[in-house]
Amino acid sequence: MTDKKNPQKRPAFHGSDIEQIERCYGIPKENIIRFGANVNPLGLSPSLREKLSANLDVITCYPDRDYKSLRKVIARYCHTDMNYVVTGNGSTELISLLISQRNARHALVIGPTYSEYERELSLTGGRISNYYLKETADFLLDIEDLKHALEKDVDFLILCNPNNPTSSALNRKELEAVLDECRKRNIFVMIDETYVEFAPSIEEITAMPFVPDYNNLMVLRGVSKFFASPGLRLGYGITSNQEFLTTLKKHQNPWSLNSIGAYAGELMLQDTDYIRKTRRLISSERERCLHTLEGCRYAKVYPSYGNFILVKICKEGMDSFTIFEHAIRQGLMIRDCSSFEGLPGEYIRFCIMKPEDNTKLLRCLGELLS
Repeated sequence: MTDKKNPQKRPAFHGSDIEQIERCYGIPKENIIRFGANVNPLGLSPSLREKLSANLDVITCYPDRDYKSLRKVIARYCHTDMNYVVTGNGSTELISLLISQRNARHALVIGPTYSEYERELSLTGGRISNYYLKETADFLLDIEDLKHALEKDVDFLILCNPNNPTSSALNRKELEAVLDECRKRNIFVMIDETYVEFAPSIEEITAMPFVPDYNNLMVLRGVSKFFASPGLRLGYGITSNQEFLTTLKKHQNPWSLNSIGAYAGELMLQDTDYIRKTRRLISSERERCLHTLEGCRYAKVYPSYGNFILVKICKEGMDSFTIFEHAIRQGLMIRDCSSFEGLPGEYIRFCIMKPEDNTKLLRCLGELLS
């Protein structure tokens, strides 16, 4: 049970902790609906599965060391220049490489957000500061306030757009204002767009169009969430800063992406039918879930640009772990957000799944929050 006086005793399960959940609650993992993983509920594209099965011989050869064919497809998908593109062993490898090679004196991280950024920054020995989005502003960034928070020695800014776990996002105008300010101050900006393809309008919030004009910018994406393939480990980064790109590649292991990953990546990004079906499903179900939860007396929801929704629990005496346990005992694994730094209060997060599964979860949450 939850111990509010000793929060360190409170278990913190992440989206990938399915085996730990199985052991702890005695629920077979195949019976658990994973609302904590933020992965596309459609699963692997049938077309991709069929083509991969028919072309497994790609593993008999080394991949092209420069991944030219894949980079060309990525560039077309992102409407950018292939010379700006670098591929990696998941966006995690590129986050690590980018942070290590920037070797920031003072990095500012916009949070609450993904903990891997701070973990990687801690390895470089520089100073780390956090700028936390405010709940009173629905976790939307106040650009002017951020400008005041940029101390003179800050040389690196990290933001996730849409942000995890808040599902909030900066629009193009706001992104441009941030990039302009950072360019003036000689601050390099890393934007993690892991969830951008789920947004109601990608064009409204992506930083990709700014890449050619801002050499203080690198945008990162991966295929784990939108294309339901976290095990493939394919990520890519895009920057027009050729000097930095050369340095980054120099420190990257050769063939960091295997032949299957390179081949699958080309197929995924050209699978227009799967992309269209995913966006249609997420859009309609996100709207339905938000509408339903807005009718719950003890729940507060926020504008959502990702494939997940953040919920604040407003019932006195009820905490996020209580909600988590109520759900997991019904085979529904949500995220208890108490482990996120900079997120005071009681919050849960869940991703959009198939309609029938979302209905089960909404009914489950309604039992405690209506």
